[in-house]
Amino acid sequence: MERYAMEQDPDARWLARVMHIAFFLLLGASLVRFLLRHPWEDRSPWIVALSGALAALYLLGPVLGTRATPRRIAWLFTVVAVWMVLVVLAPSFAWCAVPLFYTGLRTLPPRAALVLVTLLTVFVVTAQVQLSNGGFDPNLIVAPPAVAAIATAVFVHAQRQADRQRALIDDLIRTRRELAAIERREGTLAERQRLSMEIHDTLAQGLSSQQMLLQAAERTWDADPSTARRHVRTAESIAERNLAEARRFVHDLAPADLAEGGGLEEALRTLAGRESAAFRVDGTPVPLPERVQSALLRIAQGALANVREHAAATSAALTLTYLDDQVVLDIADDGRGFDAGSGSASGRPSGERGVRGHGLPAMRVRAQQLGGTLTVESTPGEGTVLSAAIPLSTPLEAGA
Repeated sequence: MERYAMEQDPDARWLARVMHIAFFLLLGASLVRFLLRHPWEDRSPWIVALSGALAALYLLGPVLGTRATPRRIAWLFTVVAVWMVLVVLAPSFAWCAVPLFYTGLRTLPPRAALVLVTLLTVFVVTAQVQLSNGGFDPNLIVAPPAVAAIATAVFVHAQRQADRQRALIDDLIRTRRELAAIERREGTLAERQRLSMEIHDTLAQGLSSQQMLLQAAERTWDADPSTARRHVRTAESIAERNLAEARRFVHDLAPADLAEGGGLEEALRTLAGRESAAFRVDGTPVPLPERVQSALLRIAQGALANVREHAAATSAALTLTYLDDQVVLDIADDGRGFDAGSGSASGRPSGERGVRGHGLPAMRVRAQQLGGTLTVESTPGEGTVLSAAIPLSTPLEAGA
């Protein structure tokens, strides 16, 4: 796998190209030197033929790739064997070993590559001693091993650096995938919570109202048929609204009142009319993001549903106020009220609210997701005022 990664590395390909060119330059220079230094003799045809064969063999290298396949290893040892014969016949070809160092290190496993480099170095030293005509020169003994050691050390260091970088990149990619998976899970949970609040504030509240109306109609069906029919018509109207909401869930989960195109004020006015509540707008209206409009409408729906089901109020009022830095929605009623610090939103024990779920906690979450707040002021017997304030300039949280 690491060899394959090196094959795909642009820097490795560039270095291989440089070594390829260097090999042919050294091979050509060695052949020219031999022909200039030695008149045509019996071994000359062999030198020329082996040089051509070595050049042809070396051209096959890129075709076989860089991985240590049996074909690649056989090719490498064939090239080295032909080069050794050339060096024995003509020591001038010794320095062609430098590109072969790189080829061996790049192709073979570390230990086999070091053995090959040592063998090539021995041949280079022997050839240099022969070229010195028997004179002793320490450089001829020390220089080739030093060059081989430097080339090997540089290559091994570069390979280890590349391996560490690839490991780091793999870790980063794995971490990014894990983070993406966590974000997807969190997004799924957030979406489930949002959908549960949407269903609670629309379909569940509507079904609860229908149940209460139909139960009331059943109780008065014989004694007061006109009242019973009115309850049934009201339940039918709520069922129609619930059907519109359900269809809207299928499309884009936007509130049906907003989807009708009238904006937040018109949607609140329609909602207030259905719930027999007053509606007023204070301040200068400004365009609101769709998420803000949807959240405020859902808060109003949930609050008025609580008023209808639990407050026993004779009147309720919605007030939408535009301030310089925020928009505020107030829902007030003159019902029985409750102890706002006890956790009950309907005058019932707080534990019952916890069993039922949602309600005020869902409204508070909607406001907080937009950087806003939800406050409730209520006293038993004195009604309730619920206030949702959403800032106008705070960026919306992603995925809220």
